[in-house]
Amino acid sequence: MNRVLIFRNEVLPRSETFILAQALALRKFEPWFAGTHAALHSMELPMEPVLVSSLPSLAGKVRRRLFWRAGFAPGFYRRLRKIDPELVHAHFALDGAAALPVCKHLKRPLVVTLHGYDVTSSDKWLRRSEEGRLYLRQRAELWQRAAVFLCVSEFIREKALEKGFPAAKLAVHYTGIDLALFRPDEVERDRNSIVFTGRLVEKKGARYLLDALALVRERWPAVHLAMIGAGPLDAELRARVECEGLPCEFLGVQGAEVVKEYLAKARVFCVPSVTAANGDSEGLGMVFAEAQAMGTPVASFRHGGIPEVVSDGKTGLLAPEADAAALAENILRLLGDDALWERLSANGVRAMREKFDLRKQTARLEEIYTDVVCGRMR
Repeated sequence: MNRVLIFRNEVLPRSETFILAQALALRKFEPWFAGTHAALHSMELPMEPVLVSSLPSLAGKVRRRLFWRAGFAPGFYRRLRKIDPELVHAHFALDGAAALPVCKHLKRPLVVTLHGYDVTSSDKWLRRSEEGRLYLRQRAELWQRAAVFLCVSEFIREKALEKGFPAAKLAVHYTGIDLALFRPDEVERDRNSIVFTGRLVEKKGARYLLDALALVRERWPAVHLAMIGAGPLDAELRARVECEGLPCEFLGVQGAEVVKEYLAKARVFCVPSVTAANGDSEGLGMVFAEAQAMGTPVASFRHGGIPEVVSDGKTGLLAPEADAAALAENILRLLGDDALWERLSANGVRAMREKFDLRKQTARLEEIYTDVVCGRMR
């Protein structure tokens, strides 16, 4: 069986289950994982990833920097040659730039998936990290050498065009979700519950959700919010909840089964993503597809790639970006209008099966892999 090397600088953050799910859904290509280092809280993978350095020490940092700055990592390349992949698939543009020396050493083509921050964030912000500076130095070469850039939404394709990515190499490809895993459960819904799941960062809009929650509580006193995830805004959000006595429970980072359990019981799923100060925007948001596939309608903002997965008035309700009052009204409609909720719930399940079936989307990805390997996409 042909092999594909799945490359990510950090292998593999728990928030990126969509990358692992896609890899495990491959049928014609065998996935192997590689990167510069293990993520701080990494997911369990089916095989040991190949890393530039597995050392958390200063020596490990030196090895990573040598790789990023000069492409120097002889032991890393030696292990990759034993795998002998047919191609390299990097997730995020920054990781695509880091993977260039791998492709040169292996003499293999490169596929890059563009997910969001990598094409929406400003160059000024990207310069703040070692990986970002590498990407900016290598961006022109990446545009030239990559066979294809897979955009997770039409929105991301438009943003990539604005950044100067070659139009002929851009293709929209929805990642898809496991519909055998994310499907309606025969459990009783808590009609007062809202669920948020995501990183607690500016882009995910948790501040606006708390604004909306305060407004909803005035007219729906039994409402309560479960916030799943962690991030730099954690302390700020917890302090506000405590100060205002908001009905919000912080659950931290949770595994897929716990997330599923909360999605299955929730009345409303709400991640009101916004454009961050650095330009970072929601490329699509696979969790929106997961929630709807389980029959849980979405309340969010009309932002980024969200309208491509949430159809306003058909599978969910979208308010103008950053309008917490409008978001609160939509949450109240979903809490109180049973006929509307039932219609959006059923429509969401049907729409996700039609558009975001992981098996179908991964089969299409393997067709792209084959075209790249055969030289039809270069």
